[in-house]
Amino acid sequence: MTLKCRECRECNGIACRGEIPGVGGKDTGRSFIRNVEAFRKVRINMDVCAEPGEISTGTKILGVNLSVPVFMAPVAGIRNNYGADIDEYDYNCMMLDGCDLAGIRGFTGDGIDIERLFAVPARAVNDHDGHGIVTIKPWVREGVDARIEILSKLKFDMAAMDIDAAGLPLLRAGKTPVETKTAEELRYIRNRLGKPFIVKGVMTVHAAQTAVEAGCDAIVVSNHGGRVLDDTPGTIEVLPEIAAAVKGKITILLDGGVRTGNDIFKALALGADGVLIGRPLALACVKGGAEGIRTAVEGLQRQLKDTMLMTGCHCIADITAEKVRIVD
Repeated sequence: MTLKCRECRECNGIACRGEIPGVGGKDTGRSFIRNVEAFRKVRINMDVCAEPGEISTGTKILGVNLSVPVFMAPVAGIRNNYGADIDEYDYNCMMLDGCDLAGIRGFTGDGIDIERLFAVPARAVNDHDGHGIVTIKPWVREGVDARIEILSKLKFDMAAMDIDAAGLPLLRAGKTPVETKTAEELRYIRNRLGKPFIVKGVMTVHAAQTAVEAGCDAIVVSNHGGRVLDDTPGTIEVLPEIAAAVKGKITILLDGGVRTGNDIFKALALGADGVLIGRPLALACVKGGAEGIRTAVEGLQRQLKDTMLMTGCHCIADITAEKVRIVD
């Protein structure tokens, strides 16, 4: 199996810039690169003048108990984008198995081929007792309704819409195109699904407030891994202002550039309730299957625990803004 991913020492988007299909960022790749680089501008305040005690990374997000506040981000078209000789059902089953082993949850993907890229992954979630989050692209209503009809016969924990996929040219030009979404449209989807609904692709306070207005259950601060628009800010850069506007009104997740347990800590300190991780965990799945994901997540958990120890944190709720500082 010859993978398109170069397996760089740090997954930072430099070697693969502009490679779409593939794992790179759009055009110059600067949005993908900035997602990673922006985390380096957040420094951790070491403080070990604290009571000793057990450290727990466990948390509950949207009613689901997690061993660590991590979700596996949606990946569709595993052959096309990663060069992996695995069909969509098998990939999603391995992904969901790995998430179960690691004590986290995974998102499935969507694409133009409604059967292969949406229905097949959704059936994998159904076959895993509904332990997964199905993702719907921001299709015009015809496409949304067709996918909700498929889901009406299946088990799933939650659903998401990656509204930032409105920027994917291939999808815009399809028979059933994608579109941007208003609060009214998001409310329609949330009501039809009847399950917790997550809006992924929020990069401004306005978008976050729109999701709140629509009655959505969570947002994901995300620029689609840098794959839909060049020259966006890094996701961690916009997180504090979004958290200041909607924290407590909606669950806040962050996607883009999370590579280590330190990065998870920084995102939580700046207002996220949890994070999504895509490329590194997808690669771990392709190379090592379910065990590959478990090993990768356990490594992240160890790093997060080490950081919590060195900052006087015993539980996730202890990770607050004064634990970090942002530098120029």
